Formats: sequence, structure tokens, C-alpha cells
Amino acid sequence: MSKLYFSYSAMNAGKSTLLLQASYNYRERGMHTLLFIAALDDRAGRGRIGSRIGLECDATPFSVTDDLYEMIEREHRIKPVACVFVDEAQFMSEEQVWQLARTADRLDIPVMTYGLRTDFQGRLFPGSQALLAVADTLREIRTICECGRKATMVLRLGADGKPVRDGEQIVVGGNETYVSLCRRHWQEKMGFSSNQSNST
Repeated sequence: MSKLYFSYSAMNAGKSTLLLQASYNYRERGMHTLLFIAALDDRAGRGRIGSRIGLECDATPFSVTDDLYEMIEREHRIKPVACVFVDEAQFMSEEQVWQLARTADRLDIPVMTYGLRTDFQGRLFPGSQALLAVADTLREIRTICECGRKATMVLRLGADGKPVRDGEQIVVGGNETYVSLCRRHWQEKMGFSSNQSNST
């Protein structure tokens, strides 16, 4: 039975690189893969997955209103799909996560999703929350803080280079906008005291 996988991390841990490498491994063996990326992430160009080390590949852009199960089933009828890959999975809706679960369960196609777990305020994205609840296999991809510890949090920087504490959950950006930090240094840079939580 195929599974739904969620590989998550902070920014700049190499999620897109791992996705592209895994898809390449399938394709090298003559198997067809279907790649998706959130339409709002056009850093590598609309409908393209790009990694920091220069790897890129075409992908199908999706918005939260798209029925991913229907899109996958349609493609699978045309040409059998060996594996589905989703980049920036945190931007999916809860219903889309269930659509991917149905893909694994009913079409017997493995689905590999990659994304952030939490936003710059330390809160779960809707897609990530649903994946943490529904996915068969969870995998943390690690990156490091400036201190050398494991980075689990994401700090958003404003145009002035200072940490941003409030604002929209989704602002697409790269190294100029986000920095991955361990929890301790994230709290310090966000200005939280030792007896204060980020919910205040």
C-alpha cells in the first residue's frame, strides 16, 4: 500500500533539492513522476521548482481551490504515475491534504510532500497541520542555526533587516527575507523574555 509522506524543516534545509533528486531517481529508471508547486511561489518562475544549489524542474502550479486528486487521477489515466511530489506543501488546504491521502489509498501512488512546519511566528501552516495529522510517514530535514544547533524556527526580516513580529502568514521570499534559527535564538531575536511566550 502506498503512503503519504511529509518531509518538513525550517528554511534552507534542502527540501527542494531532495525532492528534485528523488524525482530524478524515478525518471532515470523510466518511471513517470508528477510534480506540484504552490502557484504563489514563483521564485524560480511560475510552475518551476528551484533549489538553492541551482537544480530546477518544471512542475504543475496549484492554488488552494484545485482538486489535486482529480488532477493526479487524470494524469494517471493518460500515463501511469509512479510517484507524486509536492513542494511548498505548507500552502495546501486541509482538503488538499486529504486529496493526497486518497491518492495514496485509492490510486496506490506514493505521495511525497515537502514544506515548512511553522511560520515566522512559530505557528503551524494549515497544510502542515493537516499533514502532521494525516501523513503516514513524517521526516524532519535538519538545518542549523547560526550557533550550530538544530534550527527549528524561521525568523522573517523586514526591509530594514530587523525581525518582523506581526503581519500576513504568507510572504514568499528567500535568504533576504527569512533566517532559520534554533528556538532559543529565535525567541531572543523576536524580543521575547525568558518568562514570555510568543502567544502574548
